[in-house]
Amino acid sequence: MHQSDENSDRKDEARNENQPLKSYARYTGMAFQMMGIIAVFAFAGYKIDEWYGHKVQWVTALACVLGVCLSIYQIIRQLKE
Repeated sequence: MHQSDENSDRKDEARNENQPLKSYARYTGMAFQMMGIIAVFAFAGYKIDEWYGHKVQWVTALACVLGVCLSIYQIIRQLKE
């Protein structure tokens, strides 16, 4: 076996070992992004309800649903890449 063949085999092995770590980091990042989007929308809805003095927090509920929909859209878009 030639020196260049050995080097390329080592690089392929290193790439294969890092692949699960890259996937883990990617999907963990997506989960945190999803939580962040939902949290921002929930907080904004809560503050709007607080500002207007609503007894029933409909804006918070709608903002949470909108945040979930937006975060799912983001995840689907990122998974297609």
